[in-house]
Amino acid sequence: MTTPESSGSAVEPPLQERQSRPNRILLRWAIVLGAGLIIALIPTPAGITPQSWRLLAIFVATITGSILRPVPGGAMVLLGVAALAVTGAMPIGPALAGYADPIVWMVLAAFFISRAMIKTGLGRRIALIFIRAIGHHSLGLGYALISTDVVLGSIIPSTGARAGGIIFPIAKSLAEAYESRPGPSARRLGAFLMALLYQADIIVCAMFLTGQASNVLIAKFAQQTTGIELSYTRWAVAAIVPALLSLAVIPQLIYRVFPPEIKHTPAAAEFARTELVLMGRMSRAEKILLLVFILVAALWMVRGLGGAIPSLTGIIPSEKVISALTYIAKLDYSIPPLLGVCVLIVSGVLEWTDILGERGAWDVFIWYGGLVRMAEALGETGITKRFAEGAASFTLGWKWWAALGVLLLVYFYAHYGFASITAHSTAMYTPFLVVILAAGAPPYLAILSLAYFSNLDASLTHYGTTSAPIYFGAEYVGQRKWWWLGLLASFVNIPIWVLFGFLWWKLLKLW
Repeated sequence: MTTPESSGSAVEPPLQERQSRPNRILLRWAIVLGAGLIIALIPTPAGITPQSWRLLAIFVATITGSILRPVPGGAMVLLGVAALAVTGAMPIGPALAGYADPIVWMVLAAFFISRAMIKTGLGRRIALIFIRAIGHHSLGLGYALISTDVVLGSIIPSTGARAGGIIFPIAKSLAEAYESRPGPSARRLGAFLMALLYQADIIVCAMFLTGQASNVLIAKFAQQTTGIELSYTRWAVAAIVPALLSLAVIPQLIYRVFPPEIKHTPAAAEFARTELVLMGRMSRAEKILLLVFILVAALWMVRGLGGAIPSLTGIIPSEKVISALTYIAKLDYSIPPLLGVCVLIVSGVLEWTDILGERGAWDVFIWYGGLVRMAEALGETGITKRFAEGAASFTLGWKWWAALGVLLLVYFYAHYGFASITAHSTAMYTPFLVVILAAGAPPYLAILSLAYFSNLDASLTHYGTTSAPIYFGAEYVGQRKWWWLGLLASFVNIPIWVLFGFLWWKLLKLW
């Protein structure tokens, strides 16, 4: 911080900042509009309608705006949807059709469940139980908080709710209990916890379809491109082996290259024990929420069994049970969380004001619904196919595994240029998937590797995804060290998910 030499200079930096902010916003708008205009001014290729080309221009401008953010992401997408109707790229009805997509309502309902998790204190109770059990050592303390993230990530897609509402406050309180604060004492415990929890959260994001909000969007892109459905069960089963390996290895890596000064943390276990006593027995609201949590997860798992249910007749003799399971398997993925939210509202665990006040959920609803429809419509134009045919010449003559490897690395490290998993996957997932498939790679190998890499690449920076500013913003770890740890983690995660992941998917007969 610069020391002012006079009272006049003391107000100059804030004044300059206020003056430069509108200029920065104008520059971002110029880039956003310029990106769209460049596409719009290019002559429409043969076989592509003018409406489809305008759609591409608006899509490019919207994605550019989602990266630069002259306005919040949700507002940017809303502007894009409005532009579709105004320019005639799409009629207003189809332009708004994304908001009727069940997958958008699934994410919205899951956000409401995360609100109940924070409101009732159940998420905090789960974290304290893990800390009481294995929090006697700094590494064990990290694993306890990671275990909480894994449990919550199986249902809650909001990394902000998991990190900001449940895990981060506990981690910060424990660090401060050991006199570890930003500055000279950061390395005592806090710096280790913040770096560790973020790197582990990225793995949890990749572990479940509900690990973070964009995963269902990625699954939608995969289905639109290949017709293959990435169900909740299929996503989790395919991820379980590489994810558990990463969750076992990455904490050990952080512990060795960025160790805390305090190795033993008996006070953490005692803190958890005391807090659990103060919380008392589980409240009625917590019990109802826990039942809803289990119910939603169970319904999703049964839904993922799909056509395998008839083969269970030898194990489950009751025809009524088989019929019930068959009925559940046909339910849309949005129904279980919507049912859960209804139970929470009727039981009084959530009030309607809680639903209206969940700003993050409604923000996701706005940008999700718009992006889903834009991406879907773009795929219907034939532009994506045309791009793939042109880009495939880059890997012409390559073995499919060589093309897959190079393109995965390009896709992964391109995340340095993105401040959002959503923006990255929306802009690059479908084009890269199409090019990889054109090179001859097995469909599941291409779909899954890109889907998981869409999450793992967020480990690289302090702005990679929603939870990054929460942990980095605690100011325990500097940017250079944060980036170095993220790069180091990528050198470990990529081989784990490629070698062990590919082998596991081979055993599952996915390729």
